[in-house]
Amino acid sequence: MRFFNTEGPVRPDDHYSVPPLSRWDLDEVLTLIEQKKYFLLHAPRQTGKTSCLLALMDHLNREGRYRTVYVNLETAQTAREDVALGMRAICGAIEAAAQLYLHDERLAVWTEAAWSRRGPNGVLTGLLEHWSQHSSQPLVVLLDEVDALVGDTLISLLRQLRAGYPQRPMAFPHTMILCGVRDLRDYRIHASGEASPITGGSAFNIKAKSLRLGDFSPAETRTLLLEHTTATGQMFTPDALNRVWELTQGQPWLVNALAYRACFELRAGRDRTQAITTELINQAKEKMIIERVTHLDQLADKLREERVRRVIEPMLAGTLMEQVPEDDRQYLLDLGLLRETQGGGLIVANPIYREVLPRALASGPQATLPQLQPSWLTPEGQLDPARLLEAFLGFWRQHGEPLFKSAPYHEIAPHLVLMAFLQRVVNGGGTLEREYAIGAGRMDLCLRYGTLTLGIELKVWRDTKPDPLTEGLHQLDGYLAGLALETGWLVIFDRRSGQPPLAERTTSTLTTSPQGRHILVVRA
Repeated sequence: MRFFNTEGPVRPDDHYSVPPLSRWDLDEVLTLIEQKKYFLLHAPRQTGKTSCLLALMDHLNREGRYRTVYVNLETAQTAREDVALGMRAICGAIEAAAQLYLHDERLAVWTEAAWSRRGPNGVLTGLLEHWSQHSSQPLVVLLDEVDALVGDTLISLLRQLRAGYPQRPMAFPHTMILCGVRDLRDYRIHASGEASPITGGSAFNIKAKSLRLGDFSPAETRTLLLEHTTATGQMFTPDALNRVWELTQGQPWLVNALAYRACFELRAGRDRTQAITTELINQAKEKMIIERVTHLDQLADKLREERVRRVIEPMLAGTLMEQVPEDDRQYLLDLGLLRETQGGGLIVANPIYREVLPRALASGPQATLPQLQPSWLTPEGQLDPARLLEAFLGFWRQHGEPLFKSAPYHEIAPHLVLMAFLQRVVNGGGTLEREYAIGAGRMDLCLRYGTLTLGIELKVWRDTKPDPLTEGLHQLDGYLAGLALETGWLVIFDRRSGQPPLAERTTSTLTTSPQGRHILVVRA
């Protein structure tokens, strides 16, 4: 029985899959190899890089023109700045890969000979020289997880490859592909005792090209999902197929994880006589986010990094990213957290990440929330907006300011505390969707609970700025129109200096928007 894969490289006998070699321009890759080029493959984690490299190795070895081996260097990460330890691990990984994939057991002896003659900063060059000279066909070496290495170990690897490069193909590999999350030009390597970084480009200026593995296209996403239908007869409704694409934007791990949960974990989805519906896809998405599955947890962990905060905080606040280094923005693109629009702007890569990021940031305030009684529910279990307002105002006056300290991003602490409160409201019975509006000075929330949909806009009033009420009402009109709603909330956080305590300045009033909608204005 095949299934959707969420762990490690694709195995076609076990997993539904999109043919890995169809995901990049194989003709371009083969041309680069034919020309004896050294080049890079990079992409965010869990997008299929390893599967592509393994498929390329199999393809080249079947053709018989080259001897190709895939090598994973991740075990050398623990060596860090210890070059000798790192080179032992790297050469050991090459030896093991040659034995596994090519049944070549000669490399261990050659490594020891090269080590005795050249030491740690020449052993790799010596090993690859000897192997190339004793290979019946030109060697193609695929090095994966190169960016797991750091500092002097990474520098030594790159410089040893560069040292041997002029001797190819008779006395060095015909072609090498280096693979990792980041493009090599974006590496910042600090050698021991050096204050200034050595860039990856200067340490490996023999690179011919950088190839980036993209996400699935809409057609590839559909092809993958329909592999399940072909194998089991279980259909996806057209809306469910569209919903998977909408939520994931083709991020390969998310596509597989959503489909696996819907088809193999949810009880209704395991009934092969029943179609996979949008409702099941939404349930699968919610469970993934609540459980903080490994892939999402790894992304959330990145939010603690200062260079990530410099980009994500203004995005959540709806403000402009002023003086954010280009390298910070590129780092988030390489991680797959963000993507570029056709106009060159930055947006969160997909709706699931868009929901995960603020939820992860609000988890601190949410964990420290006091016990809240669901006073916002009617006896019939429906959400009452008037009761919700009363509960929120009481909570905010008593607990809002103390909870700001538990928010990891100071500039959007009120946003995170409010989202933590609303997440507690919807837990188990509804959803809270977030929309970012970079440069518009706002964040939009959509709370859905049963038959109720509530649109909420968040604005901040800062020093030297005018009251954002007028702008907020105009913007909220546009947001509510998209939700087909005639009422909504405008929450204005007063972050000006010298203001009275939060409990004294928290108020609510009713007003009318420019387009005649009934708006509840909360000043907090």
